[in-house]
Amino acid sequence: MEILKDLGIILVCILAIGKGAAWLVDSAAKIAKRLGISELIIGLTVVAFGTSAPEFGVTILAALRGMGDLSVGNIVGSNIFNLGFILGGTAIVHSLKTSMLLIQRDGFFLLFGSVLLTGLLWNLQLNRIEGSILFGLLVLYIGYLYWSKQPVETEIPPDELRWWDPVLLLVGLGMVVGGAHFMVNAAVHLAEIFGISEWVIGATVVAAGTSAPEFATSLMAALRKRYGISVGNLIGSDIFNLFGVLGLAAILRDLPVDVGARMNLVILVMMVGLVLVFMRTGWVISRKEGIILVLIGLARWAYSFLVK
Repeated sequence: MEILKDLGIILVCILAIGKGAAWLVDSAAKIAKRLGISELIIGLTVVAFGTSAPEFGVTILAALRGMGDLSVGNIVGSNIFNLGFILGGTAIVHSLKTSMLLIQRDGFFLLFGSVLLTGLLWNLQLNRIEGSILFGLLVLYIGYLYWSKQPVETEIPPDELRWWDPVLLLVGLGMVVGGAHFMVNAAVHLAEIFGISEWVIGATVVAAGTSAPEFATSLMAALRKRYGISVGNLIGSDIFNLFGVLGLAAILRDLPVDVGARMNLVILVMMVGLVLVFMRTGWVISRKEGIILVLIGLARWAYSFLVK
């Protein structure tokens, strides 16, 4: 009975976080545009944070509670989930066009970050200095995009500001934070019941739940034939998760992790590298390549539960 209760709580939290993140990003973007802030800055900050808000809420809360495995596992798991299940699944629905700019600028920066994180976490701990390095690199990346006036592939909501948008922003933020709180509690309880590590729960169940906004955004963009947004949203979200969310979490508190993190980090690096190869072959991610990415995602999930 307790298992069903925890699963129910996690499901409700996923729905609350997803809807809250949507309200948060839409309202914040409209307010920012009304204040005269450029779409580039909105895309780099408000929209990027909006799709990463679930990961942000869960990761920061877990870090503050000293749950390093859940905190880091959620980010690593979410990034793998985004590139495997979501990018692969979206490509199965419709082949996704890519570009040299997306690969050379964003893709290689994500690959660099994944390799760097693997090196930093190989001693099974991410400390405040290392977190500051990650966060600082995100600031430099955003600064480069801003000063070079590089376009950002992201969905900007209409700028028609309504009187209730500020209220929706606060309600959305509350749903993300509150949903993250109860999701962490339920996930930890499930881990205790099944004897599964916090890392596995964070890298699988919680990671899948917090990736809901990315899934919705990428799928809708693909169906609308806005392929740059579909791929760019996932690459950008993974960059924000890795450098921003995890960097800030480590700044707040040192994050120790389980030895199982090493293999998952290696899988993350390989997944990013494979996605870059797929993006370059014909400048499109085909349905066949999408199937391969989904199968790798499934294999990674199975591996996580088998080794616990």
